[in-house]
Amino acid sequence: MVTGSCLCGAVGFEIEGDLPSANACHCTQCRKQSGHVWASTDVAQSALRLTREDGLCWYRSSENVRRGFCGNCGSFLFWDPATSDEIAVAMGALDTPTGGKLESHIFVAFKGDYYQIDDGLPQNQT
Repeated sequence: MVTGSCLCGAVGFEIEGDLPSANACHCTQCRKQSGHVWASTDVAQSALRLTREDGLCWYRSSENVRRGFCGNCGSFLFWDPATSDEIAVAMGALDTPTGGKLESHIFVAFKGDYYQIDDGLPQNQT
């Protein structure tokens, strides 16, 4: 089991089972909401259990996706597509050790111009 929370602790959660590999998203929406690159792991909705949700707020960023964050401290926590039984969970919100590993970069066609990706991992343009 892996645990996690927002910065202030108003949102806490547990993930049951092994943590899938993570990806780093460079799309404009993730960069703007997180302030840089957003690394996340996709877990089954059924594997995620909220242990505290006092501060949990949702922002509908598109017709098919909502983004979960803490309304108190602003931590960006979840990316929840309406058409999937999985939810993306922010790697940075997980308590360490996570046992997780970054597997790839996605939406690199939209990455910021102020940094390079040179870690040797696969880079998907979209």
